[in-house]
Amino acid sequence: VYRGSVKDFPGFDASQDAEALYNAMKGFGSDKEAILDLITSRSNKQRVEICQAYKSLYGKDLIADLKYELTGKFERLIVSLMRPPAYSDAKEIKDAIAGIGTDEKCLIEILASRTNQEIHNLAAAYKDAYERDLETDIVGDTSGHFKKMLVVLLQGTREEDDVVSEDLVEQDAKDLLEAGELKWGTDEAQFIYILGRRSKQHLRLVFDEYLKISGKPIERSIRGELSGDFEKLMLAVVKCIRSTAEYFAERLYKAMKGLGTRDNTLIRIMVSRSEIDMLDIREVFRTKYEKSLYNMIKEDTSGEYKKTLLKLCGGDDDAAGEFFPEAAQVAYRMWELSAVAKVELRGTVQPVGGFNDDGDAQVLRKAMKGLGTDEGAIIEVVTQRSNAQRQQILKAYKAHYGRDLMADLKSELSGSLAKLILGLMLTPAQYDAKQLRKAVEGAGTDESVLIEIMATRNNREIAAINEAYQEAYHKRLEDDLSSDTSGHLKRILVSLALGNRDEGPENLTQAHEDAKKLADVSSNDSSDSLETRFLSILCTRSYPHLRRVFQEFIKMTNHDVEHAIRKRMSGDVRDAFLAIVRSVKNKPAFFADKLYKSMKGAGTDERTLTRIMISRSEIDLLNIRGEFIDLFDKSLHHMIEKDTSGDYRKALLALCGGED
Repeated sequence: VYRGSVKDFPGFDASQDAEALYNAMKGFGSDKEAILDLITSRSNKQRVEICQAYKSLYGKDLIADLKYELTGKFERLIVSLMRPPAYSDAKEIKDAIAGIGTDEKCLIEILASRTNQEIHNLAAAYKDAYERDLETDIVGDTSGHFKKMLVVLLQGTREEDDVVSEDLVEQDAKDLLEAGELKWGTDEAQFIYILGRRSKQHLRLVFDEYLKISGKPIERSIRGELSGDFEKLMLAVVKCIRSTAEYFAERLYKAMKGLGTRDNTLIRIMVSRSEIDMLDIREVFRTKYEKSLYNMIKEDTSGEYKKTLLKLCGGDDDAAGEFFPEAAQVAYRMWELSAVAKVELRGTVQPVGGFNDDGDAQVLRKAMKGLGTDEGAIIEVVTQRSNAQRQQILKAYKAHYGRDLMADLKSELSGSLAKLILGLMLTPAQYDAKQLRKAVEGAGTDESVLIEIMATRNNREIAAINEAYQEAYHKRLEDDLSSDTSGHLKRILVSLALGNRDEGPENLTQAHEDAKKLADVSSNDSSDSLETRFLSILCTRSYPHLRRVFQEFIKMTNHDVEHAIRKRMSGDVRDAFLAIVRSVKNKPAFFADKLYKSMKGAGTDERTLTRIMISRSEIDLLNIRGEFIDLFDKSLHHMIEKDTSGDYRKALLALCGGED
């Protein structure tokens, strides 16, 4: 099936087109609209024929005339479209290594994403256009492991058979693990050999196997083990093996997001993928970034340049709101990985060895006695002890001084630091209970806090929260949730507050039935509304079972369940169901996203930042850190450092437990 956006023009006549272009450029000024309309509606093969016809009709070089008539980005884009793909690639690479400095990103993008045949065509085109050897030029311009891997990719000898040997898959996964994570130093040659030679089909299975045996995706190991351009190249290779369309969707997004546009990247990708997989890229883009590629180009560019890019894009996916094959496959594989990954959850705060509760109590008392407060000493003790140890310190403090440590801390500390330290001194259940109470009392309700806590805690945690809530406020949590929320949200929260989620394994027959119930849009019976059906499944089934349900859902509808929730629901109900789905999919990633949002842009949402750092510090904060850097290309440590200040920052960084 052809997945490009530009097709052969029916009834094509090269001479007629050459004449039309000649007329559009003759006289004063040129008819840019006519030029872009014609060129974007012809395939590359047809454009090459137009160039030949133009030369025989007018004895002139069409590309040279276009360069003369047009300017800026528009000129670069149109001229790029006139070259055969291999010559376009050759020109990009020539520009990337010519002059001072090298554009490594361009080399990485082209060599990591092209097929064997495309690489062979590129080398031949390079030789033809510049009378130089591509490999020699690249070797002369790069160094180290980065150079070695580029040379391997330049051979264009990746295996292409789809027959996969399970033994070799296991062996490769083990070799990669032993070359990196399990070794002092890294054996880069193993990474180069396996990632540079094996077939895509084979490597996808190797990555799944790697996740199973190491508990982390191969990308995270590459980030930890390799560095610099070599690391970037290997990550690009892995992304292209998982899904070339997803790799390009991400490159396009990054080229346009934030201030300024990376036009070279935008032009290169829109031109080179327009006859290969633009439809797949558009789909993945729409799924991943919740907006269409078309709209992003529209917002980010202008003039004829914009018009040409939009023609190459070929359509607006926000308009139709429908998509499949590639995007759904990416989503399906993600659930598959989520189901097999034996991820070991790890916090950043461990019990301290040689713990002495009375000694710690004395340090704290000394820090608060007399004039002034030694915040540093308080942070040092509180953030470096486990919660169970902090509970012992509370008792020792009372036994030793006859005073209430919480009351003393409250009177000595203030602001964000006080909230953080006092929060750490409560048990996890007391802390959650207090956050829930704050969210419902007074005018207005903070639904996002209710949703975050209730949707992500397990049965054991919910039971403890209920108990702590009753003890602290002499009310039942369920009653407060009931009186403070309404409609479907109230029913969702009350159901979750029972802490009654099934804990068994998946049941395939049941999963199929459940997916059918979620996918059924036709039923208009109000007693069995969509929300009710979602509630009865999302709030009661076990996590392993829900993973299977969501996979079945993709098979039935060609959509990820998140897409369906977004499309059919709104407000807090939508947010609550999304929070449950994301917890099932990857809970650390759910929290990483919330942390990122609490700090990005102007101002910091300190309540959210404090709440998550406290509540996840002994559960999965280490995993959250890993997801954070995977998702946002910067470390949690770095972002906290940039976004907070003073003792509050010091305490948060101590909880964060390290720079990635």
